[in-house]
Formats: sequence, structure tokens, C-alpha cells
Amino acid sequence: MTAPAASPARGYSASKDQLLARLRRVEGQVRGIGKMVEDDRYCIDVLTQVSAIQAALDKVALGLLDDHARHCMREGTAQGRADEMATEMMAAVGRLVKRG
Repeated sequence: MTAPAASPARGYSASKDQLLARLRRVEGQVRGIGKMVEDDRYCIDVLTQVSAIQAALDKVALGLLDDHARHCMREGTAQGRADEMATEMMAAVGRLVKRG
């Protein structure tokens, strides 16, 4: 019987528990908005909560980008993949800022 293969360390591995906790809070906020809509709450109140969720997700994304730049990019540079990884990261940044 073989042991399962270990997954590679990611830039966010050290803060994984915090990341998961933050994502669970966002998930709860999304469920809360669903309840607000079911309860026919005032539009501006619902929009305020949508804005709060977007801000929370932006914070998650910025944290992941920071971890990627500090961990994954460092490893990529050591492997001679700096340009490829920089292009990949900038594409991800572009997707983040090109909403709506």
C-alpha cells in the first residue's frame, strides 16, 4: 500500500487556515444576501452587503497574489521560469481588475 502523494507547498500554505476561515465568512455573507432577497429587503441594504462581499474577496485575492509573488515567483525564478510566471501573474491581475 502506497502513501498518498504529498501536494506541493503553495504560497498560501502557511496561512491556509486563515484563508479558509475568511472564505467561510464570505460564504456566510452570500447566504445572508440570499436570505435578504427572500425576505424582500431594501435594495440598497442588499447592495451594501454585495459591496462588503466584493471587498472581502478582493482582500483574499490580494493576499493570494502577495503569497504568489513571495513564494511561487521565487521558486519559478530559481527554476528559470521568471518571465513565464510574471506573465501568468499579470494575467491573473488583469482578470481581477477587469470586473463588471
